[in-house]
Amino acid sequence: MTVARSLLLFALAAVAEIGGAWLVWQGVREHRGLLWIAAGVISLGVYGFVATLQPDANFGRILAAYGGVFVAGSLAWAMVVDRFRPDQWDYLGAAICLIGVAVIMYAPRK
Repeated sequence: MTVARSLLLFALAAVAEIGGAWLVWQGVREHRGLLWIAAGVISLGVYGFVATLQPDANFGRILAAYGGVFVAGSLAWAMVVDRFRPDQWDYLGAAICLIGVAVIMYAPRK
């Protein structure tokens, strides 16, 4: 149950952070305005809160592992929202990152 909770929290954090950054990008780069930017800032704040809910109490470990989730999640977001088409190297890089997440978060420890 702890691993399932952790994976769900990583997914929620990814949506909040990647979505927040995308909203800020849209507000600034695509000139959609301050409401988009404000929504992005709020979403980024939600990401920071969600990360605190991880079962592991080590900030550095959580953020290091989340980096891998962010890489893979960013590519997935881009595919769905921006119709980005990753190449084989994007997929390989994302897979390597997710393997790193698994090692960092779920390796047996004493």
